[in-house]
Amino acid sequence: MASLEFIHYLPRRAEINDGSFQWKDLKRKPIKNLPQIVWEDNSTWAEANLWALGQATSSKRDIKTVRSNLGHLLGYAKWLEAESITWWHFPKRESERCLIRFRGALVAARNNGELAPSTASQRMAAVIRFYKWMQSRRLISPEWPMWEERSVGITLTNSFGLEHTMRVASTDLSIPNRKVAGAIQLEDGLLPVSILAMKEILALADKTSSEELSLMLRIGFFTGLRLGSITDLKVKTLQDATIVPEVGWKRLVVGPGARPPVATKYSVSGAVPIPEELLDLLLDYSISTRRLKRQALASLEDQGLLFLTRYGNSYSGDDSRAVNVEMSRLRATGKKIGLKVLRGFHFHRTRATFATELMKVALKFMPVSDAIQFVRESCLHRDESTTMKYIKFIEANKAMAEAADEFTNLFMGLAKGCADE
Repeated sequence: MASLEFIHYLPRRAEINDGSFQWKDLKRKPIKNLPQIVWEDNSTWAEANLWALGQATSSKRDIKTVRSNLGHLLGYAKWLEAESITWWHFPKRESERCLIRFRGALVAARNNGELAPSTASQRMAAVIRFYKWMQSRRLISPEWPMWEERSVGITLTNSFGLEHTMRVASTDLSIPNRKVAGAIQLEDGLLPVSILAMKEILALADKTSSEELSLMLRIGFFTGLRLGSITDLKVKTLQDATIVPEVGWKRLVVGPGARPPVATKYSVSGAVPIPEELLDLLLDYSISTRRLKRQALASLEDQGLLFLTRYGNSYSGDDSRAVNVEMSRLRATGKKIGLKVLRGFHFHRTRATFATELMKVALKFMPVSDAIQFVRESCLHRDESTTMKYIKFIEANKAMAEAADEFTNLFMGLAKGCADE
């Protein structure tokens, strides 16, 4: 089956000097962990890998975006192999074309619960972008019947409540990301867990998982940092933690503006609160024999990282696959012992839990406007609208809980009255 491999790309140019072939190094920054798709027969998907290289060398694309696109394309490659058809299969009969059939497979997987609606939409969109790139580079015939272009109107609302419609180009192959009407969606559509559930998850991780995953989960629950930031934390980031005057809180400075820099989504720089007890725990780990042995195996550029794999590699270098494998094992263990809170639990739910609980506390002691600003800064939200969702979520949950109690009391009383008759 097709697989995704990661290579260290050194920019070079082929030259002929004095009748001999040579590679000349270019004065460009090497690309670490450039994703490449390899077919089941060990041949490479040249067109897809060229697309990845083009994105990676562009200042408009982050390497994580490239990995995400190639990850979706890998799903397409696996499907092509399973169906024994080629990526250029575009016969006259529409129902037999590879893209039409793949779209149908994605919709079926979404309807069966095998794929999240957002994943199905993003995967189809990534595949379409790949074919459009091939068209622009004349690697595929523009005459082939792949899709029909169409224009879609999107209504945008600014911070003053004014609306305007923007026309965007789309295709008849795109898969809409259907959302439940009226549902309050937090960041990335994930929900928080209760404090009790958090304690159960951490207790199980302490017993069955690696020390690294246990600490990462604690950082997620108690600072709200994303996994990409956690795996890029430096020991010096902890050592340089600042103290909030007259409050006593410790803060970690993260983002491209921090020294040393720590990766964040959208390259947002800021400071996130961290409990002093957790900070001390992490500092103790940073000088433990376990971590120092891993540091000794690491490359010079990775030795400052707080978390390293047992081989001395960066967790972020493999796109957090090592963490995802451990999370899968943790969920499997939870299922085996009947711990229901781990069903559907993903690492990012630690962030949703932190933000929800922080907002609850902030609303008790601050005006709403101050609470929004406080949580926004603590979670490094790019937009205030993202922070507002947590207030709506808390209010909606409280209202639903009260309505559920009232509903139960009402119908229990009716049921009891009917039984007495």
